[in-house]
Amino acid sequence: MKASFAPAAAAASIALALAAAAHTQSDQTSDTKTAIKEDAKTVGHRIAHSARTVGLAVAEKTRPAREAIKEDSKKAGHAVAHGARRVGKAVKETAQKTKESVRGKSDEPQPKN
Repeated sequence: MKASFAPAAAAASIALALAAAAHTQSDQTSDTKTAIKEDAKTVGHRIAHSARTVGLAVAEKTRPAREAIKEDSKKAGHAVAHGARRVGKAVKETAQKTKESVRGKSDEPQPKN
């Protein structure tokens, strides 16, 4: 992957150097400038193609890891949701017990001493 990217990058550097040299010399013809522009364009397309190829290869190789992370995240989310429901139910039951214990004491008549 890196081997195909390096020659394209080197070619781009050469094309840019030639373009700079052509720009500084005023006696260059427009045909030469056009050829240099086309060469730079071609090099740019080759670099883009190499980068796309490398990106697709990396994406393909990392697919199993991404799927594993996705499944682990899903499991963790379900576990958190289950824990939250359990805590919510416990809080509700405790609140109900507390309410009943408080209500029970206030409903009893006060002793006459």
